[in-house]
Amino acid sequence: MLYQTKEARVQVGNTFMDYAAFGTGSKALLLIPGLNLRGVKGAGLSLAWMYRCFAKDYRVYVFDRKAQIDAGCTIWDLADDIAQAMAALHIASADVIGISQGGMIAQALAIRHPARVTKLVLGVTAPRVNPTIERVVGGWIHAAESVDWRTINRESITLGYSEAYVRRYRLLLPLLERLVKPADGQRFVRLASSILTFDAWDRLTDIQCPVLVLGGKQDKIVTGEASLALAERLNCPVHLYDELGHAAYDEARDFNQRIMAFLCPG
Repeated sequence: MLYQTKEARVQVGNTFMDYAAFGTGSKALLLIPGLNLRGVKGAGLSLAWMYRCFAKDYRVYVFDRKAQIDAGCTIWDLADDIAQAMAALHIASADVIGISQGGMIAQALAIRHPARVTKLVLGVTAPRVNPTIERVVGGWIHAAESVDWRTINRESITLGYSEAYVRRYRLLLPLLERLVKPADGQRFVRLASSILTFDAWDRLTDIQCPVLVLGGKQDKIVTGEASLALAERLNCPVHLYDELGHAAYDEARDFNQRIMAFLCPG
């Protein structure tokens, strides 16, 4: 199996959380992805390939959100879920990468469970909700409540990726709009709604581990300004991709290499 990839479930409270694991290293690396319609199940091999540069030095764990999400769930609750999953898998601490909503969860994890996080990478995320996030995520919630997954799939691409990328794949957009829908629409709505109540601004100074922030200047979902404000508040290094947006983690060829240089210098 590629990079010793496996997919499994871990018990979290009265439900479970899907995760994928890969890599042969002795250190633990935790990746918390953003809000999406697909989830981790069935994506283990593609995740292992996408993040293969970490496979030699780390055993990488990619955690989904737990299967059953309660009404009123917050980002802080989702961080507590991750801490429970780590404990169940006997992961005492790990370097952590959080992307988009996953970056919000990663901030909350480092604040609420500091001993769990040794180094922290925050990609295309924000320390609190802003008007752009409210408009975009609020629109996705409305679309999900109307069972309009095509709009969410389309905007994930047209708002997330650079104009050059969208032009390149414009003929595929009608197909991609129909490609993915969640098994549980209510779960998606509850997860999306948790973004709209997030505010870690006043507690960011509680994060004591080394942090790197990566963002896209053209980000139409959380904004590039959010990445800059986050890094300034944390007094940590930041790199903003001038020509890229929210999907910089996918489009930037050196995104993972920048992370690796931060996590394992020299």
